Amino acid sequence: MGEPARPAPETRDAYPRQIALGTRWGDNDVYGHVNNVVYYAFFDTAVNGCLIEAGVLDIAKSSVIGLVVETGCRYFSGVAFPDRITAGLRVAHLGRSSVRYEIALFREDEERASAQGHFVHVYVDRETRRPVPLPDGMRAELAGWM
Repeated sequence: MGEPARPAPETRDAYPRQIALGTRWGDNDVYGHVNNVVYYAFFDTAVNGCLIEAGVLDIAKSSVIGLVVETGCRYFSGVAFPDRITAGLRVAHLGRSSVRYEIALFREDEERASAQGHFVHVYVDRETRRPVPLPDGMRAELAGWM
């Protein structure tokens, strides 16, 4: 048995929500490219930035917050400072209190993703940290990302 075929990178049109991100000088590692851990920061920044922009998340005051419980990333091609990045977002699963986000990072004006990943947020009460249903406004916004 051979190894399963590696999926090809997806294109921008597969992601209904997009947000521009920039690389920073300190994102590069000694190998001259953005370090793998930075991709996860891009994912978090993209999702939370879009939620804030949509008016469904206030990071200082919202009574419901998302905690990451699962994450993963597949890398296709390198990114380095000073590249411009576009993060494409979509919702793969919208549960009662959880959301699986899929994120792709596109370098410059390239049509194919440099990296694709996912993470799952479980939405919890800010004080008790117990799962709660997604607020109606957030659920409606996220449904548009499917």
